[in-house]
Amino acid sequence: MPMLANLSRDALLKMEPETAHTATITALRLGLAPEQLDPDPPELRTQLCGLDLSNPVGMAAGFDKNAEVPRPLALMGFGMVEVGTVTPRPQGGNPKPRLFRVGQADGVINRMGFNNEGHEAAFARLKRTRVPAALGVNIGANKDSADFVADYVAGVKRFADVADYLTVNISSPNTPGLRNLQADEALRRLLGEVLSARAKARVRVPVFLKIAPDLDEKGLDSVAAAVLATDLDGLIVSNTTIARDTVQDLENAEEAGGLSGKPLFALSTRRLAQTRQRVGDLPIIGVGGIHSPQTALAKFEAGANAVQLYSALVFGGLDLLERLKRGVAAAVRAEGKTSIADLVGRRTADWAAGRAGNSFC
Repeated sequence: MPMLANLSRDALLKMEPETAHTATITALRLGLAPEQLDPDPPELRTQLCGLDLSNPVGMAAGFDKNAEVPRPLALMGFGMVEVGTVTPRPQGGNPKPRLFRVGQADGVINRMGFNNEGHEAAFARLKRTRVPAALGVNIGANKDSADFVADYVAGVKRFADVADYLTVNISSPNTPGLRNLQADEALRRLLGEVLSARAKARVRVPVFLKIAPDLDEKGLDSVAAAVLATDLDGLIVSNTTIARDTVQDLENAEEAGGLSGKPLFALSTRRLAQTRQRVGDLPIIGVGGIHSPQTALAKFEAGANAVQLYSALVFGGLDLLERLKRGVAAAVRAEGKTSIADLVGRRTADWAAGRAGNSFC
């Protein structure tokens, strides 16, 4: 299986990036992806906002934008699968090309622009699909919307009955004005209306807020204060970055959009730890730059309760997921612990202060 995964990876890396992504979705839809045969190690079993996860490693939003393949992804062994970002109306996204590899650094730059088929297409697929993992729906706003907040409310109303959790994505750099919703007054209005809509839903679905790694500590203070004044269930830290210091002078580094992959790891993990210091025990999903068992473990130690990946699969192949899970489970056992939850937050202070990232650069 590793040989097949590597052959697939090598073939995909020779394609134009968006073509390769489309080919991967097609292969998954046709049932060509490997399925996990053995159960997850017991050390990986955990809970997140009342959801029982067989393992805490998820597929991040952005991969399955239209909810086409959540079941195949779950069968591959992801403990959670987040589809989207989905907007109320179908949206073509930004002009192509809009997806670029920064191959020398195992990084990806995208300016996709929330390209997706809209709420109704995604809802129709999810309504008829059984996903054997925690299913998240990442909701966003149409680029030309007169009221971004109303679009998020519409997303809650549409998907509350079919999702195990929802993610409010206000941190993409590719929709003009979207990140402004992270500012204090705008964020309070957004959370107030989104959570009010959730309260009226038939099922109380957990809601996460996904924030940018480009927030400074003052910005994190503001976000934390707004979040803690509500009954929001958790945070996802973080989205892509507009910074380029980690890939300066490399091929495609000058392309506009959000940078993800290995170059994002240190920044996103430091922001994760700084966020953990501000929000106490609020659940956090750590995202950004995970590419090995060691980097996955670092996210937990920095304060994540669960993690997600996407870009690393471009360079690491499909067997990366299994390697991550085996490595994290082995680390738990090596520490004499019985659960990954026992390692959460044990190096938060080091990561928050910038003392823990050098060995991963």
